[in-house]
Amino acid sequence: MQWPQHCASASFSSSARIPFPSRRSAAIYRPCPSRRRRPTLMACAADTNLALLEAAKHAVDRYVRNGMVIGLGSGCASCLAIQYLGGRMRDGALQDIVGIPMSVSSATEAAKAGIPLELCRESLQIDFAFDDADVIEEGSLTAVIGRRKLEGGDSIIQEKSILKAAGRVAFITDEKQYGRDRDGSIPVLISPVNWIETAELIDDLFLGDAEVWRRPTSGHAGPMGGDFPLVTEDGHHILDVIFTSPIHNLAEVAESLNRVDGVVDHGVICGISCIAIIASENGVMVVDNSSR
Repeated sequence: MQWPQHCASASFSSSARIPFPSRRSAAIYRPCPSRRRRPTLMACAADTNLALLEAAKHAVDRYVRNGMVIGLGSGCASCLAIQYLGGRMRDGALQDIVGIPMSVSSATEAAKAGIPLELCRESLQIDFAFDDADVIEEGSLTAVIGRRKLEGGDSIIQEKSILKAAGRVAFITDEKQYGRDRDGSIPVLISPVNWIETAELIDDLFLGDAEVWRRPTSGHAGPMGGDFPLVTEDGHHILDVIFTSPIHNLAEVAESLNRVDGVVDHGVICGISCIAIIASENGVMVVDNSSR
């Protein structure tokens, strides 16, 4: 089987820090031009793919068994895992597998790989799910998802619901995105009604520590999201909260966002038992907190 040389995903190059007690102010929602960072497109290089492929293969070989219902994640590593899973099914090593895609791209890859698919529904028992993580926090294994460019029909809410419904979850990432005080932005789903007020509340909450940009469907990202702001399948806008220093506690950031009026959900997944499969040049490292 020929493995792809790259899997592209959108990533916001930035860093983040959990603020201490918030400093509220009446300041107008504003970016800081001196610290403005433009989102960049990040592709998986061939050498990175080799490490991610080993991590993806480990997710399938170690945790997938005959007859399972599998949540199929999004991103470069998940793309490789889906292709590898399809190959194992064609070889007869795995049988009676049903996939639950978390995105349009995972559904497309699974269809190409010959994996039977079903839509997610409450009555369906999901045995295992794997997904790419943009960041995994060492210790807690709290993860961030949703930085990638969303395609039509993609839903961060559905992606999180599949992960939370699964009997076992594995996040796949590379060693640069695993650890404490990781860099990165956090996508926040908000109601389009009075979205500027919601952005101002988030801006005040993380005053001096983060910029708040509305994600566009095309063109350059910016505070206002351009003339064509992204509208998700669920009818929400996405604010990318772009911090300017490392995040010390992702769960605390999530709790702070949950209390903001107008916030529907966000890309932080915390408080679930999961497995971190970490790709590195020295091999695959596995951290499992599911037995805690």
